[in-house]
Amino acid sequence: MDENSGLNFVRTIPAPAEEVFRAFTHAAALRDWLCDAASLEARKGGHLFLRWEDGYYAAGAFTVFDPPHYLELTWDGFLEPGLMEVCVTLSPQGDGVRLSLEQQGLGEGEHWAATRSNLAALWRSALENLESFLVEGIDLRFAHRPRLGIFFDEFNAQIAAKLGTPVSEGVLLGGVADGSGAQAAGLQKDDVLVSLNGVPLVGPHSFSLALKGLKAGDSPLVAFYRGAKKHTLPLTLGSFPMTPLPESPAALAESARQVDARVHHEISRVTAGLSEAQAARKPEPGEWSVNEIIAHFVLTEREFQSWAADMLRDNEANDDLQFRPNVDERIAALVKRCGGRQGLLDELARAQEETCALLEALPESFTRWRKHYYRRLVQWATQVTPAHLDDEHLIQLQRAIAAVTRE
Repeated sequence: MDENSGLNFVRTIPAPAEEVFRAFTHAAALRDWLCDAASLEARKGGHLFLRWEDGYYAAGAFTVFDPPHYLELTWDGFLEPGLMEVCVTLSPQGDGVRLSLEQQGLGEGEHWAATRSNLAALWRSALENLESFLVEGIDLRFAHRPRLGIFFDEFNAQIAAKLGTPVSEGVLLGGVADGSGAQAAGLQKDDVLVSLNGVPLVGPHSFSLALKGLKAGDSPLVAFYRGAKKHTLPLTLGSFPMTPLPESPAALAESARQVDARVHHEISRVTAGLSEAQAARKPEPGEWSVNEIIAHFVLTEREFQSWAADMLRDNEANDDLQFRPNVDERIAALVKRCGGRQGLLDELARAQEETCALLEALPESFTRWRKHYYRRLVQWATQVTPAHLDDEHLIQLQRAIAAVTRE
């Protein structure tokens, strides 16, 4: 391959070489900074497959694998004119490493020029994201997602006539979020947005195209009608909040204990006074009983622990628990062993404390250099767990109780 035809990138990253090397050779890590799906065998001769949501993908194999210093892999990209090679060199520099990435084997001509431009843009943004991924555990692709801060209402010709707006296609605002760029721009309820960044808006689905290529902090022009008058003004796009990381595993465990105490108290409160027969009765065929709902919470705690264990062992870890606590046979077995509502509540308390003890014992090397995993655990323990009750199962419990206590 002609070495003069390649792309070259150099970046100093304040992270251990072992962690930077892992970022190129671990499927979950690659998903969190480079692509949207990854499959690989981390060894010489092992395959590599990367896919992006826009339809692009690249396949190859590791031809040199020398951790944590150097690797080479072949790169065969979708609709690209030929096979290329990626070489990654890691050298000590200060408290971190100097990363040199070369993509070799690019040819000449119009098709290769487009490939060169696309790959240059890919690697520039990806290597910036790599540093954020390693140091902060933040995927900039999500952190920089543009947030409009608006709410939609139904819009049609009849509503347009009522508002006195001379268009029947657009996005009718039902309101704007407090602190959003839309609010700062002065957008109001009943405004009808008709274009953003020069892209016509014919309905809420149009925003995906209008926002393409934009990021938080950009200020595209938005055109809208307020009544019969058309206005155009810049709209500064906001960002979505990122989950803050606790200062220590002990702080995370304490937050989790507070969440768990409320969850346990709320389940105990709403199920208090039920007879054992009522707690065991299904409200309808195929629906969970009160006891089975509590068992589901116990199994969710256990699955969370297994999920965390996979991360600690650096196994492939999914982004969530994959609904494994919802297997009816597992739930029935746990209900049978615990014997009733109080036994299940006691089991839930034990499982919650085991989870908190696990979080408290997370090693410093994990919380410092595996922040992409640590952030998942923090989000689940502090946000998903309370929502698991409040947004998913509290009403289910209340309905089950109402059904089995109805005279």
